[in-house]
Amino acid sequence: MGFDKPSLKGRALRHLALREHSRAELERKLAAHEESPGELKSVLDELEARGFIDAQRVVDSVLHQRAARLGSGRLRQELQAKGLDGELVRQALDGLRDSELARAHALWLGRFKQVAAEPQERARQLRFLLTRGFPSAVAQRVVSGRAADDLAAAGD
Repeated sequence: MGFDKPSLKGRALRHLALREHSRAELERKLAAHEESPGELKSVLDELEARGFIDAQRVVDSVLHQRAARLGSGRLRQELQAKGLDGELVRQALDGLRDSELARAHALWLGRFKQVAAEPQERARQLRFLLTRGFPSAVAQRVVSGRAADDLAAAGD
């Protein structure tokens, strides 16, 4: 007694049950399972119409999970890789601009605790923030120790 293979819609719903997926992600994951031309488009259209696929929820989910550990550069890459609309990505990242210095400082503080005395260590700390997608100016402010002063002044 064998099991029937899952339908395209069933596969899509299984992916969506695990986490939010963009339409483009589902297209990539499910294309190999499409049995007739147009079947995948029809299934995704239905799921989108019913609210199972929602680009804004994908953006919100990524930002909620990743913004504390990544800068706007890496977040942009991740959102674009999901095939999301460029304007939606831009708006989401604009909303994070004000917190970029605080997020970079918190991440740096959790990892390094203090300003580096040696140039090699300072370079390592700078690379740490740059590879996580924080802008160069923000990373340099954090690594130099000026970010703590800026954040304290902003809190006054």
